[in-house]
Amino acid sequence: MLMWIMGFLSRKAINMEETMKHTFNGFCLVLACLMCISAAEWPAGAAEPEKAPGIILADQAVKTKDLWITSDHSRHAILQKPFNSGPEVTAACLTCHNQAALQFHETIHWTWIDPATADTLRFGKAGMSVNNFCLTILSNEPRCTSCHAGYGWKDKNFDFSSQVNVDCLVCHEQTGTYEKFPAGSGHPAAKETFFAGEGKTYYPPDWNIVAQSVGRPTRENCGVCHFYGGGGDGVKHGDLDSSMTFPNKALDVHMGTDGQNFDCSRCHSTTLHNIAGRVYATPAAEDRKTLIEDDLATKITCESCHSSRPHKAGTKPNDHADKVACQSCHIPTFARVNPTKTWWDWSKAGTKKDGKPYKEVDELGKPSYMTIKGEMRWEKNVKPEYFWYNGSMSYLTLEDTIDPAQPVWITKPAGSPNDPKSRIFPFKIHAGKQPYDKISKRLVGIHLFPLGPEDPAAYWKYFDWNKAIAYGMEYAGLPYSGEFDFVETKYLYPITHMVAPKDNVVTCIECHTAQESRMAGLAGFYMPGRDSFRFLDAVGWFAVLASLVGVLLHGLGRIVSQKNRRE
Repeated sequence: MLMWIMGFLSRKAINMEETMKHTFNGFCLVLACLMCISAAEWPAGAAEPEKAPGIILADQAVKTKDLWITSDHSRHAILQKPFNSGPEVTAACLTCHNQAALQFHETIHWTWIDPATADTLRFGKAGMSVNNFCLTILSNEPRCTSCHAGYGWKDKNFDFSSQVNVDCLVCHEQTGTYEKFPAGSGHPAAKETFFAGEGKTYYPPDWNIVAQSVGRPTRENCGVCHFYGGGGDGVKHGDLDSSMTFPNKALDVHMGTDGQNFDCSRCHSTTLHNIAGRVYATPAAEDRKTLIEDDLATKITCESCHSSRPHKAGTKPNDHADKVACQSCHIPTFARVNPTKTWWDWSKAGTKKDGKPYKEVDELGKPSYMTIKGEMRWEKNVKPEYFWYNGSMSYLTLEDTIDPAQPVWITKPAGSPNDPKSRIFPFKIHAGKQPYDKISKRLVGIHLFPLGPEDPAAYWKYFDWNKAIAYGMEYAGLPYSGEFDFVETKYLYPITHMVAPKDNVVTCIECHTAQESRMAGLAGFYMPGRDSFRFLDAVGWFAVLASLVGVLLHGLGRIVSQKNRRE
């Protein structure tokens, strides 16, 4: 091979000097290749580490295409030493990936704050935002941060500057055995623990096995939090639940394992650990570039791959693309396999049976009542509600006043028919009842999760609303009058997953009809078939009748004139 390369290079040379130069370059090339091949082998005389069950190593990945990685972490000596905690594993990761934690510190997955309000800490789970499922994380951090990609966030004094507090494993481990509950504060169980609330036993991770398994994040990694957010499978989003771990293409044409089999990162483009797709005041995408225009464009919108004219030229659906989001037609219903929670009434919480908390289950196998959470309702195959949406959302916070005489919208999409960036977009509405301060007319923070056996205020321990609210508001640094009541609230989630096959899209008549139109709740624009104006309708029918009369008179005139000519 070396002689062939030398001969080839000599033919390229125009004199002996260039021949010698190219020959030397060829020799160096071959030598480098041999060195790389040698370096790829396990050192001579060293025993290869045992391949733990469930771990896909680099050589297996090339054969199976199950997990594309460029480094077999089971062969790194630093990951073979004993570990006793997550921060110890992170410290080992940082010896090679020495910028990873610093990058992650700049992301919303770490801060839980919308970048647009980072100075005021208003929007975001770690700020003053409030919701109508678990209400707020303030004073409840040990439970809520089970879904945070960090270790040790137990109160407002969490060290966000610490690099070893970053949890690399929750996004990168591939064994499926790594769980961050019920120890709390983002730590996995330290010992075998039975959690009565879920009727499940949790086990401590085998730190070496999970550390050596790391690879690119998969649907399972993302789903650990995003499928189970809000306290259970399918509670929050409606289009994200455990059925999306291994969906078929009938459920989602992009992620279907019998179709394109996309992982989350295929569309949620990631740069320096910053994952595209947040929904707060800052839109996930500021423009609508396509990959045709810019191959570095994030793939977070449908147009990124399908362009703004996705249908055949000259077809009617293309005329809708500037005002109707792709999701509105291509996601006819959500929660098509597993049910999603649509109602949560906290005012019914606190009732016990035989002096003990209890739970009831509905026909879908989901909790319809829990002493610690109140009354709930679940649904399947839910039709979305539709709103004008430009990518930004407005959020109520604990500092905003409300009108308790009517349902309170905690979130609302920004947009209008006259906004060129707005599209008609599908949403899930999660409704419920939650406490508010009767005097200040503000929603309140509530201390739910017991911080220890001596915690006197946790609602899930003593079921005393006044004490739980007083503690939660003091923790947030906000006043509380001591008087509370319950108000109905609504919370919106954009629907963008569970894209159905093209033969199962929303039909034209489902929107363009006067009876039960999907767009019945949208006003401010004229939709043919749905809307009517008496004057315009009268003018239209007059024109039709006049045309008909004209045709009849013309025909009659032709008949009469033809008869006269014959005579």
